[in-house]
Amino acid sequence: MVQSIIDIGNKEDRILNIVKAKFGLKNKSQAVAMLIKIYEESFLEPELRPEYIEKLKKIEKEGYGKTFSSISELRKHIESG
Repeated sequence: MVQSIIDIGNKEDRILNIVKAKFGLKNKSQAVAMLIKIYEESFLEPELRPEYIEKLKKIEKEGYGKTFSSISELRKHIESG
């Protein structure tokens, strides 16, 4: 575990206290960790699962599926099957 000393303003400290209380956390370190996890899940690129990568490779190799020249052709295909 890494320890860090950070300087935050009063508003940020209140927000940490709110997060701590809302999620029933024991300390502000847990609140900071939770906020970092939420940021990671929301804004950073997710790591792709190996089975998804294999599926993408299969699609690239075999093609993306059937193509249609018009919407009426697509409609016929949907309605018939």
